[in-house]
Formats: sequence, C-alpha cells, structure tokens
Amino acid sequence: MKKMVISLAVSAALVVATAASAATTKIGMITTLSGGGSHLGIDVRDGFMLATEMANADLDVIIRDDARKPGIAKSLSNELIQKDKVDILTGIIWSNLAMAVVPSTVRGGTFYLSPNAGPSALAGKACHENYFNVAWQNNNLHEAMGHFMKAEGLKKPFILAPNYPAGTDALTGFKSRFGEAEGEIFTTLGQKDYAAEIAQIRASNADSVFFFLPGGMGIAFMKQFASSGIELPVYGPAFSFDEIILGAVGNSAIGVKNTSQWAYDLDNAANQKFVKAFRAKYERTPTLYASQGYDTANLILSALKKAQPSDKSAFRSALKSADFESVRGSFKFGSNNHPIQNIYVREVVAVNGKKPTNKLVGVAISDLQDAFASQCSL
Repeated sequence: MKKMVISLAVSAALVVATAASAATTKIGMITTLSGGGSHLGIDVRDGFMLATEMANADLDVIIRDDARKPGIAKSLSNELIQKDKVDILTGIIWSNLAMAVVPSTVRGGTFYLSPNAGPSALAGKACHENYFNVAWQNNNLHEAMGHFMKAEGLKKPFILAPNYPAGTDALTGFKSRFGEAEGEIFTTLGQKDYAAEIAQIRASNADSVFFFLPGGMGIAFMKQFASSGIELPVYGPAFSFDEIILGAVGNSAIGVKNTSQWAYDLDNAANQKFVKAFRAKYERTPTLYASQGYDTANLILSALKKAQPSDKSAFRSALKSADFESVRGSFKFGSNNHPIQNIYVREVVAVNGKKPTNKLVGVAISDLQDAFASQCSL
C-alpha cells in the first residue's frame, strides 16, 4: 500500500504549509492511486487539487491510497478522523469501499462528499444529512442508456457488469428504463479474461451489447470483443469509455455510444476554463472522474465562503445550496443530497487521424433524479 500525504496551502504556486491555522479546513482524501483502476483515483485527485490551486484556497488536504481494498479504506478513514481530525472526507472511487467507510463516517459527525461512488443504499433508506454525492447515483448513467437504446429501437441487448454494488446498480438501472435483456451476466470484479462471456454473446440472439466495466476491465473486454468478429453495436456508460480507456483500446471503440453527466466539449464557461487548465497542467484531456473531483472541490470551497464545518447545520445548508458553477452545467441536489442533472450521450469518434475521443451527441435524459430519493427520510 502506498501512502501519500499532501498538506497544501494553495497560492499562486503550491507551498507546503508548515502548520494549519485554526480556520484552515482539513480534508482527508482516500482514493485509489495504485493497482487496477488507479487512473480513476488519480484523475479525481488531480481535478480536486487543480480546483484548489485555481482558487488560491487555504486548505490542508491529506491524501491516502486505498489500493482498492475495503479494509485499507476503512483503516485510513479511522486514522484521518481520529488522528488527523479532518473536517471532511472525500475521494473514494469504488462502491464496496464507500459502503465500508461512509455509514460510520457520517454517523460519527464527519462530512463525506463523494466524487464518484453512489451506491443505491446511500441514496435511499441509508441516506444521511452529512453525506453528499457530487457525481451521480450509481444507476443514473445506466438508466439513461437504457432509455436511449429503447428510443433507438433496439430490442435484445446483452448486458454485463461486475458483481459488486455498482455493478448490480448498473444493470438494475439499465433495466428500469429498457426492460428485460436478451442475456445478462455478472462478471468478477477485476476480471481480465472475457472469453466465456463473449462466447455467450455470440450464441445469443442479441442485437446489441451494453456493458459496465470500469478501468482495466473495460480495456480488456473491449479488446477481446473487437477481435472476436462479432458485429453488434456496443453501448455503455462513460466509465467504460473514458479518455484513458480509449487511448488503450484504440480504434476498436469507434462508433460506441456512451452516457455521461459531463463531456469535455460541453459548451459552458466553467467547463471550458476547467478543460483548458487541466490540459495545461497535466498535459492530458480530463476524464469524467477529473471533472467530478474538480466539482467536489469547488462545492466545498463555495460552502466555506458561507460557513465552517464546525457549524454543522450552517455548513450542511451551504453544501446543499450548491452555489458554484459546475462544469456539467445545470446542477442541484435532490432531497437525498444526490444530483438532479442532465445525462448526455457521447459517441467515440476519430478526429483527423488522432486517437479516438468522445464527442457530445445530445441529451439522453434531462433533470434526472435517482429512483431512491423517495426512500430517503431527509
């Protein structure tokens, strides 16, 4: 396990703080920086830190690597809360890690802001006033694709996802808008060989494939599917087709349509500023994970202008107001502290002979609120 601690007082350049003043907010970031899927955590971290730098924010940010292991994430959260006395936790990528950390964190009085994982349990009956999801509820992007594929006239999709909370939420969300699928498979989290699953797709009567396989899982599946000779249109959420994955998959992803709450070519001033700054600092195009980290930091900074985390009621209200310019455009929190937002369709295209990239196509669903808000008692 790697550990990384960054205590930052962000000015025109990053300066290591020798000591935090009493007013300095302490933020603990637990995210995946090593092992499979580490580019997700790296982009969340980089987007978050970019926002603090651009705002000249006075924050102490302590960054830890969870190595995608629930036990490590839980141990780190205890250390950050009990030893480091952080005011806010954030950063977790994977839903099984979120379920290991978030419930006890928020019950204990520490704020948790999710820049990614949005398990259904935390949106419904287990919602909490100290928990805010700044990205999406797990089902959302999959719901939107189910809606889009049905509108496109597809009848028999073959669907697959890993067997963990985000995977079950994914296929539940898809079917809630599309209906039943021609075939359905839950794969092993972290799986790299998809020969058996591809054989089942080949033997089916499917007219399309929908898959949710984030990080390296998506790279492995897409390469193997492309070489299989099966000629079916492929759809999925942005998690399976972010810019890092496209760089690894190459031209086999061209033509794939995917859903996202964000696109780097969304035409709004906040997004244009973010994309330009991210490319200048990190020399790569941001993924949706970077956009989520960036928005999470800006939400925190907007709330700190109104209240301090020590005044929990006032800070909670300041977070709820979401008084910042989101890179995704229109955005607000629903009654369960999860986003109400547009979900867009993007298509993977090749531009001027360069590596494939995502191009915004249109809106899949406007002002989508998750299906679990009515179960939340807030």
